[in-house]
Amino acid sequence: MSGQANKGTAVVTGASSGIGAIYADRLAGQGYDLVLVARRADRLEELAEKLRYAYDRKVSVISADLSDDDDVRRVEQAISADDSVTLLVNNAGLGGQQVVATADADAAERMIKVNVIALTRLTRAVLPGLLARNRGAIVNIASVLAYETSFGGIYSGTKAYVVNFTEALHREVAGTGVKVQVVLPGATRTDFWELAGSDIDQLPKEIIMSADDMVDAALVGLARGEAVTVPALADAAKLDTFLGARQAFYGSLHADKPAARYAA
Repeated sequence: MSGQANKGTAVVTGASSGIGAIYADRLAGQGYDLVLVARRADRLEELAEKLRYAYDRKVSVISADLSDDDDVRRVEQAISADDSVTLLVNNAGLGGQQVVATADADAAERMIKVNVIALTRLTRAVLPGLLARNRGAIVNIASVLAYETSFGGIYSGTKAYVVNFTEALHREVAGTGVKVQVVLPGATRTDFWELAGSDIDQLPKEIIMSADDMVDAALVGLARGEAVTVPALADAAKLDTFLGARQAFYGSLHADKPAARYAA
């Protein structure tokens, strides 16, 4: 049983397996009560019972499909009304190596709803309360593929949104007691790959990280106040260089006339 002081309630989406389940375990061990959100009610209940016993924490579950508008609103209402919420981990996500020309339109819409719309709405649901209490954190799980389109523009595009959305949110809450972090995992061994129709074992073993290691590194980054955490990145200066170059590039995109290279 855990003797940790209560840190409030952490809401974890996509919590029934993989990265979400590990976040739930680690956060319970740190002293958080939990609200676990996922589609698979049986697996949620099994995990909740395990965590209650292991850590002596309150654990509630919400079975919800975050591609369903009504379910998203039901989760929104539950977490926005809970004054004990101090942490939201937007981990739920759908993947798929799809090119636009042959993508199933309904599957693409579901991916966008889960990866973008649900993440945005749930963030909006908890943020006012966190700011009012001047404490807490929002963690959004993106992907290194936010910067690489070879896995398909639909998935990559959703994760690029998560990165930009979270970076802007980090600036928005600057000066408050609320932390905001975006996590960019690389290839991580979970059932996500099988569900997305891909075989992770086709990748070199040396670039595949365990989900436990990924989550533990992300939590270290959160504790350190990182706005952007890339668990596999060995040289943090590379991230600073990239972000600085991007900002400098943006600064070159404004002028009162088109560039001379566009002259007729």
